[in-house]
Amino acid sequence: MISDNRAEVRKVLIITLILNLFVMGLKAIVGSWTGSLSLLADALHSVTDSANNVLGLIASKFSSPHPDREHPYGHSKFEAVGALGIAAFLGIACFEILQGAIERILKGGELVKISLPELWLLLIVLGINIFVAFYERAVGRRVGSPILIADATHTMSDIWVTISVIGGLIGVWLGYQWMDVVLAFPVALLVFWSGWSVLKENLPWLVDQMAIAPEVIHAIATSVPGVINCHDIASRGVVGRQVFIEMHLIVDAPDVQTAHQITEQVESLLEERFRPVRILIHVEPPGYKSEQISFENKE
Repeated sequence: MISDNRAEVRKVLIITLILNLFVMGLKAIVGSWTGSLSLLADALHSVTDSANNVLGLIASKFSSPHPDREHPYGHSKFEAVGALGIAAFLGIACFEILQGAIERILKGGELVKISLPELWLLLIVLGINIFVAFYERAVGRRVGSPILIADATHTMSDIWVTISVIGGLIGVWLGYQWMDVVLAFPVALLVFWSGWSVLKENLPWLVDQMAIAPEVIHAIATSVPGVINCHDIASRGVVGRQVFIEMHLIVDAPDVQTAHQITEQVESLLEERFRPVRILIHVEPPGYKSEQISFENKE
């Protein structure tokens, strides 16, 4: 049974959207007051947080796991597409941060001025980011939502970005103006790494990469009494999110009823191990011969 947790995902995304808008506003205001390049870059990073929440709400609306006439395998890939949108936003933010830092080095700029109350405001921002990241990740893992997990990864990078920015501004407060520009570069690298992590996690789902080694499926299937062999094993999806398995099963059965009972035992074992999973089994007679358990690699 495939569960539909989109209502809970949308609730989390709305809560985090409100918090991210508040954080973005605080960073932009303090960044404008102080003239801090790294803080304005961090505010830009927070713009992507809010955009990601909106993107997530749109993706969640259309990502029903239940099949219909037009989408017989469900709509779960919409969430993976939304996660790739997050990766794209992170790439844009990385470029903007690097561009601003290089311009500041080449052309110079106004001195950064920071006060103790402004630093305290940034600590409030940091606390909100920490809450959002752990809240989204906990719910995302519980309900198996890639969009929440991807957004939590993004927000986790925002925590380290904000810590770096606060550290740089403390240095500026102590008289080291160069720290603001220097810290803009590791901020950009952290943003880039977050985008790469989201991309790497969701591409296998979109390109139908093998989800389970065919040898593992073969071992489970042949452990059932009455199964002689299985071949042409294929799987796709992501274990824990949604998996599709196909195979040809050679069974030692005198009639269709017995063959059906054997295949149901195979399905039960696979579902217990890899749920949620949809399984398609083509049954073949005992005399069928095949040494191939999966599709061969074509270089």
